[in-house]
Amino acid sequence: MSSLGALFTAHFDPTNQEILLAGKIRPERVTDIADLLELVRRHLEENSGIVYLNVKRLTHINLTAFNALSAVLATCCRAKPHRKIVVVTSSVVAWSTAMFERLAGSEENLSVQVYDSAFYPGQRFVEDESFIPILRTQTKMTWRHEREILPRHGLRSGLAIADICCGIGDFASLVYREFNPSRLVALDHSIRSLEYARRVAAHFDLKGIEYTYGDASQMLLRDSQFDFVTCRHSLQIFDRPEMLLRELYRICKPGGRVYITNEKNSHCLGEPHSESIKWTYEEVAKLFSHFDMDVEMGPKSRSLLANAGFDSIKLESFMVTNLDGDPQDFADVIEAWENVYAGEMAVRRGDSPEFIRRFRQGFKDHVFAALHPKGYAGWPIWAASGRKPL
Repeated sequence: MSSLGALFTAHFDPTNQEILLAGKIRPERVTDIADLLELVRRHLEENSGIVYLNVKRLTHINLTAFNALSAVLATCCRAKPHRKIVVVTSSVVAWSTAMFERLAGSEENLSVQVYDSAFYPGQRFVEDESFIPILRTQTKMTWRHEREILPRHGLRSGLAIADICCGIGDFASLVYREFNPSRLVALDHSIRSLEYARRVAAHFDLKGIEYTYGDASQMLLRDSQFDFVTCRHSLQIFDRPEMLLRELYRICKPGGRVYITNEKNSHCLGEPHSESIKWTYEEVAKLFSHFDMDVEMGPKSRSLLANAGFDSIKLESFMVTNLDGDPQDFADVIEAWENVYAGEMAVRRGDSPEFIRRFRQGFKDHVFAALHPKGYAGWPIWAASGRKPL
């Protein structure tokens, strides 16, 4: 159902026993939302076990609506004390959790689940603030390749662009300066990364980038509004990449393109000490898999885009190497990988000291290869894009 000039929508998903509310609910009188309240009441009464009220995309609700909704929830809680009602909120909508938690405090069988408090399994590793300088170095290394690749995938000046999972915003700032978009929205779920991105943009006087806090799998962005949507090195760290692809598809205009990059970590290579390096990066792929992340995703990009409904798919790969600029940059990146992968992730998985010692040695050998005057070190990346059909 939709109401009040489509300001909000409400429907029930029987598969998940979930009532989904979205938009802005701001009635003048309770009677204005009588149909909504009846829908909520009916599905709460008809279903047992756990029933979810999903308000992740409910951006506004006035006191009239909240009080009326609260009364329905309270009545249904007391009518069936053994049935659980879970309100699913998001930290992206700041007021939502606090309001519903206050309500839950008075009803034993009503609880609040903050959907993105643990947004994806590897969040604490990849959003560590100490990783920020290395992310900048990584982007500097990949940009040498991507600035040539992006036009082949349809990026040109004057487009409306969204950079989803923008991280520290360095890629967005490079795109802004190089391609002069008509609009550029850069969205991420890490508050610290966005704060850093805004500081850098201010430092370089880049006033046209709209840095936005948001959940990439449930974006508060309108349908079909961007000509070109980018999502780099991000699908591979989410346990449900298909959810992100659905959202990237949704916000892209028909005829527009979505551009993604992903890695295949087991193909990182180096000489000398190739066997030690090969073993370590094969173990990196297994380590990420343990935390429900897939750093082998690169070659799968074509099928991922096709399954999400895109056509006219383009796919190419490139190798970032120690020959791309200063070899010390690559060495710094590898050392940062070692600190996070061997120093945090392997420890958390419970790996033995002997395994971690051997694991670290492969990174050290990769650094040696990167800095050796006759050495070679490589990091492979796949770039792919698909068109949203007209």
